[in-house]
Amino acid sequence: MDLYEALPDGKPAGAIVVIQEAFGVNEHIKDVTRRIADAGYRAVAPTMFHRAGGGTADYTDFAKVMPLFKGLTDDGIVMDVDATLAHLRGEGFRDEQIGIVGFCMGGRVTFLVALERALGAAVGFYGGGIVTKRLPLFEPLIGEAARLATPWLGLFGDEDASIPVDDVERLRETLAREATVAHEIVRYPGAAHGFHCDRRPVFHEAAAADGWRRTLEWLGRHLAR
Repeated sequence: MDLYEALPDGKPAGAIVVIQEAFGVNEHIKDVTRRIADAGYRAVAPTMFHRAGGGTADYTDFAKVMPLFKGLTDDGIVMDVDATLAHLRGEGFRDEQIGIVGFCMGGRVTFLVALERALGAAVGFYGGGIVTKRLPLFEPLIGEAARLATPWLGLFGDEDASIPVDDVERLRETLAREATVAHEIVRYPGAAHGFHCDRRPVFHEAAAADGWRRTLEWLGRHLAR
C-alpha cells in the first residue's frame, strides 16, 4: 500500500492520517495532506484502493468509483490504518500524538477507527454510512457509539442529499447519550456533500473555511504534544 506523505518545516507537532474520498488519493487529497503539513504536522494519506489495483476516479465519472472498492471491507480498512499507524510509530509518534482526518467515505472511516483505536483525535467531513447504510459494502456504525475511543468531530452539510439532517441529529443525540470521550457535531446550512473540496462545483467557501479552522483547533486541543 502506497502512502502519500508530506512533511512540515521543523519538528512536527504530531502526525495525521488523511483518509481519501471515494475517488481515491487524488490531487485534492494530496493538497489537503500538504495543507496539514503546512499546519505543522507530519501527514500521510494511505491509498486504500490497492486491493483493486489502485487508481482514482474523476469526480464526474461515478461509473469508475465502485470498481475501486473491490475487496475493501471494514476489517481491511482497519488493517490499512493499522499499517499506517505502524509506519508513524516507527517514526517516533505515540498513538496519542496521532490524529485521523477523512472526507466522504473517509469521514465514515474516521468514525470506524475512532471506535476501534484510541488515537489522539479524529475529524470526519460528511461521512456517509455512519447512521444509515449508504454503500452496499458497509454497515451502519451508530450502534457501536458507546465504544467510541478517540475524540471525534463530525462536520456535515444540511444540503447533503446522501446524509439527511435527521441522521446527523440522531448521531448527535446518540453520542451525547452514549459516548464517553469528547465529541462534537457541526452542521452547515446551505452546504452539500463534498463542500470542502475546491475541485468540485459543490465547494462552499464559508463552510470549508470554518470546517478547516475547527479541524485544526480540534487537533490542537486533543493531540498530545
